[in-house]
Amino acid sequence: MHMSLRGPLFLLFVLAILIPQSRAVYFYLEGNEQRCLIEELAQHTVVRGNYRSEEWSNYVNAYVENYGVGIQIRVDEAEDGTTVLNQKGGSSGRFTFTATDSGDYNICFGSNSSTWFTTSKVRLHIDITLGDSADSAASSQAKESVSEIAMRIRDLNFRINNIRREQQYQREREAEFRDTSESTNSRVVWYTLAQIIVLAATAFWQTRHLKTFFVAKKLV
Repeated sequence: MHMSLRGPLFLLFVLAILIPQSRAVYFYLEGNEQRCLIEELAQHTVVRGNYRSEEWSNYVNAYVENYGVGIQIRVDEAEDGTTVLNQKGGSSGRFTFTATDSGDYNICFGSNSSTWFTTSKVRLHIDITLGDSADSAASSQAKESVSEIAMRIRDLNFRINNIRREQQYQREREAEFRDTSESTNSRVVWYTLAQIIVLAATAFWQTRHLKTFFVAKKLV
């Protein structure tokens, strides 16, 4: 039974590597409202995104593309607030950034309209792809000139490197959690020992005090 599952499991593993980690979402922006996505990324992970905005039109009673609407994109590290990307674009476009450190990143979108009290309603479509390596970003324009087999091999290497980075990141988090748990357990043990010592000392003092009291009263 174990041997019969090795083939399908290996096939699923290869497919998981080859298929890009992508996410397509859309949400609504009213006026100067800002919406953010939170992504947990390993160090050196390249994030690519495409966006397309549509503004509500009272004339056609539907969302239509308005080339006069611009989108502000800002990416910050959640831990210390360091800005990784601050980009102003048109009603549609692309953005790319690389995770400088492992951790959570805030990917925020908003309208860069110059009107402070605008009542515009915008529907923003976003398609984000995670997991490419920095080398993949540098060679994206040269992919058309290589063969399909060579490109798949290169993409496979990129995916494997990304999996290794993710595994290393998870190992670091496990080590931090283990150190915290061991420190907490050590403190609990010392606290318990301190309680035992205090209780023993209190009992000894009470015994001596009662003995002295009984002797003084000539009860013993």
